[in-house]
Amino acid sequence: MSVILAVKGVAPQLGEECYIAPNATIVGDVRIGNKCSIWFNAVVRGDVNSITIGNESNIQDGAVIHATYLKAATVIGNRVNVGHNAIVHGCTVKNNVLIGMGAIVMDNAIVDEYCIIAAGAVVLENTICESGYIYAGTPAKKIKPITEEQRALLNKLPDNYIMYADWFK
Repeated sequence: MSVILAVKGVAPQLGEECYIAPNATIVGDVRIGNKCSIWFNAVVRGDVNSITIGNESNIQDGAVIHATYLKAATVIGNRVNVGHNAIVHGCTVKNNVLIGMGAIVMDNAIVDEYCIIAAGAVVLENTICESGYIYAGTPAKKIKPITEEQRALLNKLPDNYIMYADWFK
């Protein structure tokens, strides 16, 4: 059974038609939009600051979403894909973004819409990732503009995860 717990009297709020995997953990000041999915072993920990996840976003297996006490909340937009084992911490991720597998996005970073953060990339604190680009490396750097095919992928991936979630309902 999923672990969904209040912290200091504040309970997570889940939107309509969400899929929460049986071993996912969601605690504290967390607001999740409609048609989202939180996958196996993912942790969304709103104990020290708030976490907001927009509509039709997916937090994939083993990902950790957290924030920094008294410093940095986490805001994830609509139709965002957070890849397996990624860490999204105290930052803002705007709409239609892919955070690749094992990537890390740190405090006060801003990932603008239609960005791809490559697998394994590390987006350092206070970095601003410009819309329409791929960022890769450690630390993450702007590599090249996304292609029309990649933009189409960013538009399609959330729909795939909505479909996958339906398989488990």
